[in-house]
Amino acid sequence: MMYPLMTLDDGTEIVHSDMNSDGRVKVYMEKPDEKYCFRHATCWLPDYTWEDIYEFSQDDIDRFQKIIRSSSLREAHYYC
Repeated sequence: MMYPLMTLDDGTEIVHSDMNSDGRVKVYMEKPDEKYCFRHATCWLPDYTWEDIYEFSQDDIDRFQKIIRSSSLREAHYYC
């Protein structure tokens, strides 16, 4: 199950999973796009491993990582 975390001003939706049995949390970013339908990327916490990046630039990924690091999701993860 995925839970909404936030919607950015550019329309990017960020959602997250429950903590898996291995202690990891999936964070998924998705943005509607006229050309590509949806841009998307997945980040795994707590190690910030990125995968399945489609049509987001490195600047986008850097921005998302800052947002995730500063969110309460990161803090909640460490206390679960």
